[in-house]
Amino acid sequence: MPDDFLHTRLGRTRFPVTRLGLSASYRPGVETVRHALDEGVNFFFAYGIDGQMIRGLRDVTRTRRESIVLATGAYNLIWGHPNLRRTLEKRLRQFATDYIDLFLFMGVMKPAECPDEVLEEMVRFRQEGKVRSVGLSTHDRKFAGQLATRNAVDVLMIRYNAAHRGAEQDIFPHLAAHDTGLVSYTATRWTQLHRRPRGYPAAGPVPTPGMAYRFVLSNPHVHVCLTAPTNLKQFQDNLAAVRQGPLSAEEMEQMRTFGDIVHTTRRHFL
Repeated sequence: MPDDFLHTRLGRTRFPVTRLGLSASYRPGVETVRHALDEGVNFFFAYGIDGQMIRGLRDVTRTRRESIVLATGAYNLIWGHPNLRRTLEKRLRQFATDYIDLFLFMGVMKPAECPDEVLEEMVRFRQEGKVRSVGLSTHDRKFAGQLATRNAVDVLMIRYNAAHRGAEQDIFPHLAAHDTGLVSYTATRWTQLHRRPRGYPAAGPVPTPGMAYRFVLSNPHVHVCLTAPTNLKQFQDNLAAVRQGPLSAEEMEQMRTFGDIVHTTRRHFL
């Protein structure tokens, strides 16, 4: 798989990946999952209860497993850590596979929720061959930067978009030390980056969803940006936009300006 705007390798894992990855969080339909496969998309994120993703991929995992990069994992529990091994075994059964490409500990809000024993257990999974790489998703940007510096995980999954650009200072400068992979999500900030904010001038330009994805992927530190469409057309539109390549300097400035407005006028707890 050549390195270009739509294709790269996921950091030190060296997995060849399409830079637009698919999540079925908003139930886009099994047809969308299969269409993504037909279009050459090979990075899929599943969180265990997204049955459409499971049904859409099971035939692939049985017959041509090496053609996809499957990312999944276990969610952090505020009242205690999940049984990571039990979750891993469940994911292996769900997808009818012998291994997971990227196993994540997800939803970490602060360092105390991810003690070293959690990371050590995931490394054991990798040593056993049940996972090919391990990662962590967190909203704590400074903690993510520390993990990259420590070489604690193979891949980080973080929020990054035109309204939330703190990763540019807190995370991205630390990735190169150990070639840590980077997967991002919420490119559209829950659709707010392509909707007119209250009080925004009627004549003011509003970005398209595709511009939001292109903004994220125009940053070379991002290896994969997840899209979570609600239907097939949304997926097709997002993929077509990404195929246009990086934003121009003018489009980039428009996205940053609009992102600042969204960040100021549309507060979100995340």
